[in-house]
Amino acid sequence: MKEPDRRRGLALWRRRVHVVLDGGSHDHVARVIHRVLIGLILLSVISVIFESVPEYGDRFAVVFDAIEYVAVAAFTLEYILRVWCAPEHALYADRSPMAARLAFIKSGWALIDLVAFLPFYLSFYFSTELRVFLMLRLLRFFKFARYSPGIRTLLAVIEAERKALLAWLILLFGAVLFYSTAMHLAEHDAQPEKFGTIPDAMWWALETVTTVGYGEVTPLTVIGKLIASFAMVTGFLLLGLPVGILATAFAEEIHRREFVVTWTMVASVPLFRGLDAAGIAEIMRYLRAQSIPRGAVIVRKGDPAHSMYFIAEGQVEVELAHDNVRLGEGQFFGEMAVLRKTLRTADVRATARTKLLILDAYDLQTLMKRNPEVGEAIREVMRSRSELATTERRGDIIEEELAEQAPSEEVDEA
Repeated sequence: MKEPDRRRGLALWRRRVHVVLDGGSHDHVARVIHRVLIGLILLSVISVIFESVPEYGDRFAVVFDAIEYVAVAAFTLEYILRVWCAPEHALYADRSPMAARLAFIKSGWALIDLVAFLPFYLSFYFSTELRVFLMLRLLRFFKFARYSPGIRTLLAVIEAERKALLAWLILLFGAVLFYSTAMHLAEHDAQPEKFGTIPDAMWWALETVTTVGYGEVTPLTVIGKLIASFAMVTGFLLLGLPVGILATAFAEEIHRREFVVTWTMVASVPLFRGLDAAGIAEIMRYLRAQSIPRGAVIVRKGDPAHSMYFIAEGQVEVELAHDNVRLGEGQFFGEMAVLRKTLRTADVRATARTKLLILDAYDLQTLMKRNPEVGEAIREVMRSRSELATTERRGDIIEEELAEQAPSEEVDEA
């Protein structure tokens, strides 16, 4: 094999490995690999927990060891492959292969992956207390964050609100410092062993402001009880701040992501590519959501076409005469129905629980009448799509449109 061909083949393999390890739900192999890794994480964490029980640790030692060896081997291989295909990552696309790999190694996700298997190798070289390595092995639980969109969203929210959370921590420390000083002045004569110094009083202030209240240290003087009352009320107010900050930011992040996803889906439709931002935003106002259970028929062949559909979540299958085509998140079908009275040319069935965003033909017609500029832009796109001229009478789900949307690997899979 010639050197250019070998490099090209190696690049294709690296790209494929990247898709498998970091691909979305559309890639079947990626889904399987992710589920296997999640299963190994769960299994290894459970084995570490039960291994700490002497009865189970002695009886099932061989099983626990086997689980650990398999998990470490899988996590080690995963880490090596992720480092190898780091140049394919969008974040490092503008860097050299070596610089991309170094950047990935220093990233937070890579450190989590490293911690998942490194304690196993360190245990062969260090005679540290085994409980330390036990705790480090449990850190692989945080690998769940890589495969959980919800956890990744929460981490993004914490990152975005780090300044507000830091300000809250400063306020919390200030309250603890103030009330511990006040309690020291009020109670140091009555209880010198508990409030004799400010550091001694800080433990009481911390457990009171955080509303834990163990009760082993309580004020005796009237002034001390008044200070404690104010500390309790302050604690309730302070503890509500981070909850409100994170809840609001989380809701905004979800809304922002849904908006971006919806915007991207609308803008990707050839029919709407000529619209500006205002036009796309106007169309988004007319979208309505509908949840479809798995196996349900969305449209039937021969029915009048009156809506187009965007796939927000899940997957559908278009049952054509010669083949079936699968469409996934971010894709669409039925675009020509919003402007032409046609009949459906195929059945479309949900192959998984699916969330659709629906744009009715009536709503788009109304929008085009209200906003002539949007209407003219859409009609211009229609006139430019000469390749559909011979097929427009057949309906809105046509092979040319599906081939334009669906990745080749999904068509092959279908």
